[in-house]
Amino acid sequence: MRILLIRHGDPDYENDTLTEKGRREAELLAKTADDLKLGSCFVSPLGRARDTAACCLERTGLTAQTLDWLEEFPAKLDLNLYPEMRKAYQNVRMKDGVYLPRCVWDMLPAYWTAHEEYFDRKKWRESEVARCSDLVQKYDEVIHAFDEFLERYGYVREKQVYRVRKASEETVTFFCHFGITCVLLSHLWNVSPFILWHGLALAPTSVTEVVTEERQKGIASFRGLRLGDISHLYAGHEPASFAARFAEVYDNMEQRH
Repeated sequence: MRILLIRHGDPDYENDTLTEKGRREAELLAKTADDLKLGSCFVSPLGRARDTAACCLERTGLTAQTLDWLEEFPAKLDLNLYPEMRKAYQNVRMKDGVYLPRCVWDMLPAYWTAHEEYFDRKKWRESEVARCSDLVQKYDEVIHAFDEFLERYGYVREKQVYRVRKASEETVTFFCHFGITCVLLSHLWNVSPFILWHGLALAPTSVTEVVTEERQKGIASFRGLRLGDISHLYAGHEPASFAARFAEVYDNMEQRH
């Protein structure tokens, strides 16, 4: 089985669509769609992912099914209930004197790296942020839906691997988001999601490819063949969006902080 995880193009978050740059990126991605051999396509319900998918679908004549669990990872922290967690975050926003909900995983490196539990594939569930948010609940909802999806293709989760009930060489493509991609990969690779959330920067319209590997009859694991591939942007002389990253050096105030 082959899975392609494609991040949406450069986002206009306010309007949940793509910027003009994002549309150029999506069009360049679509030029490679035939070579990618997308197979069965699935898309997040959010507009920026759907707009990205639309270019590839129009090019190939394929259709995509919407899967709600492919939306950007929705876990949030209410700092009004847990103001002590402000130390873990930067640029905390308020409106009318009330803290706005905070994306749980977007922590300062100095905070999460100082706590060993965030590196552990099980103990992150017992971390301070997990106790103060719906992180574990949302993670488990996503991976449960993901495993149900894989089971329909013949791969049944058993401990840290998949039992092959019926082998498949099909391709499925998910048009989705950075945060949710890291959740799915962390489950497939049995690692803490914090390692991927903070160790990877998958640029808009990047392509990540994982495939099953069945070295023993009936036992499959997933391995990555490419991670964050943006060769379609290079081919079109389109620079990668900085939307995936923070400032390379702190004093460069033109880059995102």
